[in-house]
Amino acid sequence: MRHQEGAVNRAEPLTYSVDEVAELLGIARGVAYECVRNGSIPATRVGRRWLVSRKRFHAWLEGAGTASTAGRGNA
Repeated sequence: MRHQEGAVNRAEPLTYSVDEVAELLGIARGVAYECVRNGSIPATRVGRRWLVSRKRFHAWLEGAGTASTAGRGNA
């Protein structure tokens, strides 16, 4: 019973920071924060931190392949 495929103790964390997302997308840190605040990038606020689920981020990224990520004029 020691073998668990979904074990939490792995080399890769389950979440990204906003800084990591900015680096992955090649956008400025401030733009990444704006996108998580307005919901363009899926994220969850935990206390004062924004956490971006790796799974949700990559699903969003796959779905955003045909849509523009610069939808800042929607607000």
